Order: sequence, then structure tokens, then C-alpha cells
Amino acid sequence: MTLSEFQRLIRETFGAKDARRGVEGTFMWFMEEVGELSAALREGPREELAREFADVLAWLATLANVTGVDLEEAVRAKYGGGCPRCGQNPCACGTAKP
Repeated sequence: MTLSEFQRLIRETFGAKDARRGVEGTFMWFMEEVGELSAALREGPREELAREFADVLAWLATLANVTGVDLEEAVRAKYGGGCPRCGQNPCACGTAKP
């Protein structure tokens, strides 16, 4: 499944509810899922960790849908040529975060 296909699946499945919730409510759910991912990274079993990554990605896609952002295009535009600063892959400018 591509990122665009995933974003479309989330929109088709939850789009009406997401639109009613709006950006602020959706962002709060996204942050809750990031918190759950944080806990799973510290102490959760691998299966839980995978589920939390999926939830965070789903809520990120939801935020993108609510705000009209095409995630695949945004990722391609920013990272499609390698490092956004130096254009190299791997990054050669020393700005990559550890």
C-alpha cells in the first residue's frame, strides 16, 4: 500500500467523522496516540509497538486529510531528493538528527 492509498483509505473510512471533529480535535487525538507510542517504545511488547506506529500514522493521515495536505506529495517534495538541505543521500551536511 502506498502512502496515498493509505491516506485515501483513512479518508474513505473515517472522513465524515474526521471533518466533524475538525483540526483541533483531530490534533488532540494524534497527540494522545503519540503518547501511547512513547509508552510502547519504553515498555511495550513488539506487537503493541507496531500497533501504536500504525495508529500514529493513521492519525497523521487524518490530520493531513482534514487540512487538505497530500502526504505523499509533501514527502516527495521535501525528501524526494535526499536531505532537504544538502540534497545528498545519505546526508552530507551534518544536520541530520541522531
